Amino acid sequence: MRFFQVRVPRMANLTALAAALLLSLTSLAQATKIERVVSPGGIEVWLVQDKTVPLIAMDFAFRGGAAQDPADRAGVANMVSGLLDEGAGELDSKAFHERLEEKAIQLGFNAGRDHFRGWLRTLVENRDQAVELLRLALTTARFDPEEVERVRAQVIARLTRESTSPNDISGKRWWSTAFPGHPYGRPVSGTLESVPGITVADLKDYTRRVFAKDRLKIAVVGDIDAASTGALVDRVFGSLPAKAELAPVDAAHLEGLGRRIVVDLDVPQAVVTFGGPGIARKDPDFMAAYIVNHILGGGAFSSRLYREVREKRGLAYSVHSQLVWLDHAAMLMGGTGTRAERTGETIEVIEQEIGRLAQTGPTDEELAQAKSYLKGSYALGFDTSAKIAGQLVQIQLDDLGIDYIDRRSAMIDAVTIADVRRVAKRLLDGGLLVTVVGRPQGVTTKSQGG
Repeated sequence: MRFFQVRVPRMANLTALAAALLLSLTSLAQATKIERVVSPGGIEVWLVQDKTVPLIAMDFAFRGGAAQDPADRAGVANMVSGLLDEGAGELDSKAFHERLEEKAIQLGFNAGRDHFRGWLRTLVENRDQAVELLRLALTTARFDPEEVERVRAQVIARLTRESTSPNDISGKRWWSTAFPGHPYGRPVSGTLESVPGITVADLKDYTRRVFAKDRLKIAVVGDIDAASTGALVDRVFGSLPAKAELAPVDAAHLEGLGRRIVVDLDVPQAVVTFGGPGIARKDPDFMAAYIVNHILGGGAFSSRLYREVREKRGLAYSVHSQLVWLDHAAMLMGGTGTRAERTGETIEVIEQEIGRLAQTGPTDEELAQAKSYLKGSYALGFDTSAKIAGQLVQIQLDDLGIDYIDRRSAMIDAVTIADVRRVAKRLLDGGLLVTVVGRPQGVTTKSQGG
């Protein structure tokens, strides 16, 4: 692995940037008035009116993502996401895409582990056509055999490529080891064994069970008023079933802590994925944990892992950690890539730094800098209508409240040095599951407790 010198902003510059972004966020909070609109049909939507440009952005999500795939047919939700705009109603795939292109309408779908999400972007003048196409996609998707086979072939081709990708192998092995027998342990895109067996009946059954109004969250941003927004969402979603028919998903317990798994692959560098127990999004300690993770590995150029792994020792070009929160589990996860001969040293440094932060906690200076950056950088997630719509849907999914944007800075400010030191131990002292793909030196497979 070759290393290239890059210009890294100094901490003073990052702090100045954060301060500037914080001012932007203050202005944003004043300008971004979120209205709770309930449509005539009883569907709730969060609306931000913005008449500066003639655009409308809508994001939405149904609870029940790939976790609702049949156990032996992982990848159903992912295939649905690739097929909803491949023909609906009387429009075949070609005609459907021609309608989108004629009016410059952007329409997309994505399946995650817990949620099935979608988005619509359109000029105000094309609103009616855009809304109708989205309605057709959600309610009368055709799943024509020719298109199903074409999308299936695309998914299989991607899975085949991923079967030789060290990053994909490492990530999939981590999830399957952490959550064996649980929906979270199955790849969202499916497997080379499961995808060929997915039928049109599976696709239709998924949309019937998951696309329902009681598990729906919506945000609309743009040049549209409340009355028109209510009419819009009723037109798109009004004919969906009132209640979803979701299979129950058990709480997921992270297994394999203390294990180290090596997957042999003939590549020049080793890819490392590590993870351990996290803290749930609604846990009172979450904000303190969020700050601790930023200090550990969430800050691009200021984190401890970046400093110890890259700057001091030159072991990797990048290293990161993040909090991952799902409906039924929470994790702290991270990863890096390093030269094969230095993999053992890299993992040792990561584990030592995690242990050190768990035992002693952050410093006062680290806490102050993390608070400043996390408050200021939040504005970057609200600099376009599309980003605002996406953020508002996520806030709804996390059940944080319509005033969360206004309260967030105060929540960060309320975290004390005692809080982060206590939570650092809670978050980082639970052990790690580590997967390594490549031909690393100084690293061998280790069983739990071995």
